[in-house]
This record gives sequence, structure tokens and C-alpha cells, in this order.
Amino acid sequence: MDAQIKKQLQITATKVRMGIIESTFNAKSGHPGGSLSIADILTYLYMNRMNVEPTNPALESRDRFVLSKGHTAPALYSVLAQRGFFPVEELKNLRKIGSRLQGHPDMLKVPGVDMSTGSLGLGFSAACGMALSGKISNAPYRVYAVLGDGEIAEGIVWEAAMFAAHYQLDNLCAVIDNNGLQIDGNIRDVMSSYPIDEKFRAFGWNVIVIDAHDFEQIEDAFNEAECKVGQPTMLIQKSIKGKGVSFMENDVSWHGRAPNEAEYKIAMADLEKILEKLM
Repeated sequence: MDAQIKKQLQITATKVRMGIIESTFNAKSGHPGGSLSIADILTYLYMNRMNVEPTNPALESRDRFVLSKGHTAPALYSVLAQRGFFPVEELKNLRKIGSRLQGHPDMLKVPGVDMSTGSLGLGFSAACGMALSGKISNAPYRVYAVLGDGEIAEGIVWEAAMFAAHYQLDNLCAVIDNNGLQIDGNIRDVMSSYPIDEKFRAFGWNVIVIDAHDFEQIEDAFNEAECKVGQPTMLIQKSIKGKGVSFMENDVSWHGRAPNEAEYKIAMADLEKILEKLM
């Protein structure tokens, strides 16, 4: 990866994280931990990979993205704002009455959202359906989806995984955000899905394990996925919940609570320091 491109992605990802903190602070609710852990993968997809057009969100040939773990909408909203789908200032309206930026993505109201999600597992199934539709119609688009590692305890995920492999959906690339934590604690304690990689291989998927916060590994993995014929690809990204904010990292309590004013100031200061080093 070109050094300048990598640096720009790191800068944008930091701004995306700042948007996550800004939105959840103003909403006084939301899910910052898992949003911060997927900021890099979403930044890469929207800024450097996917064929999308902010001025024409419904472009028929666009690549599709589904945030299956829909509660991490603050990350999706923040990256969509950075990409130009709507003003960054609008992030402050998260979860407010009358706002189109609600707690879960709404495809009927938010430009750039391809699927309304919330009930875990359903988004992944929808992504599989989109990919099959693309294969049947010989459409040029690719389909991307992001799931949580707690989410994959849902049985519907494994039905969809079997479906995607059966229909050889090589235009589908999904990502499991393996930060190891879910709302009730460590996934090993709540409902272990390990070994995740071996299970998806057994279901017929091409599996790649990556560092979620390394843009070079992210790019190499998507390049491999795009070249794979006859198999869907699952990227298992080893991530840090709360990435970028000192007191949120690897702390399960930040799964679903917003920072207060003092915590907001510390979080933004952490991210501003990262931004200063990159600039």
C-alpha cells in the first residue's frame, strides 16, 4: 500500500472515531465500543474500495454494504458523513427525535444505507440475498457485510453461511469483528463460537484472519477475496473494542453506554493526539 494512501486512511479513521464519540456523547446513548473497533475496516471500504457515489446513493452498479451488527450505527454514520453522504455536523443528532440517524440504520431515511438492520443475524442473511441476486443478474457489484463476534451465536448466521457457500457467492465478502467482547462479557464465557475460522472453513468459506487495525493487511485480504472464485470470503478481524480511546479499550462496559462530559473530553483529547501525530 502506498504510504500516502495509508496515512490518509489513518487520518480519516481517526476522524471517524471522533465522529463516533461526538455522536454518542450528544445522544447520551449508543454503542461506542464496537463502533470504534470497526472504524478502520469501514474507512478502508468506503474511502478506498467500494464503488459508491454520495451524489447518487441508489446507483444500480454500486457495491452494497450491510452493517449486520446494526447497533454500531455510529461507526457507519460517521464514515458515511466523512465520505460526503450527509454533513458531519448531523452526527450530533444521533438518536434524537426527528433525526434520520437513529440507533439502528434505516435504508429508507439515511443516504448510503443499503439495508435496515438491528435484529442480529438478519443483516448477514440479507447480504447473502443481495449477493445471489447479483450473481443471477450478472451484476458488477460486490457485497460486503460486517458482523459481531457475539452476533454469530445466532443460528440464522450459520444458515446464511451454508447458503452462501452452496451458491458459491464469490461476490460476497463478510467481516467478523472479533474484539472478544459482547454486551454481557467475554464471548468465551457468554457463548463461545471458537474456533471461528475452522467453523467457517467447514461451512465452505474462504477464511482470512487479519489485524483489524492494519490497513496493509486489510487491503491484502480484500484483494485476495476479490480474486477468489467459487467461494464467499470471511475476514476474521482481530480488533480492540474501544480502539483509540484509552479508557474504553478492551472494557466491556463501553459496549452500550455513552461518555459523560468529562469522559467525552478525555476521549476527544486522545483522538486529537493521534490526529496530531498523523498530520
